[in-house]
Amino acid sequence: IMYLFSRRVTAQVKEVFAIDENKGEIRLQGKLDYEEVDSYEIAVEARDKGSPPLSGHCKVVVEVLDVND
Repeated sequence: IMYLFSRRVTAQVKEVFAIDENKGEIRLQGKLDYEEVDSYEIAVEARDKGSPPLSGHCKVVVEVLDVND
């Protein structure tokens, strides 16, 4: 199974997060700032390598906490 961000995922999300294609782990690769964005919705697709390939979709919600206060 291969994991990837959906086509609907914005460039901003791709700058901040990365997905491991083999494991499906979503990791932080940029900085989070609560004052700029307080939550992210990330559409993820899981696709098998069959012929034809089958896929499933889900939405991951990341809420950013303001730790400065």
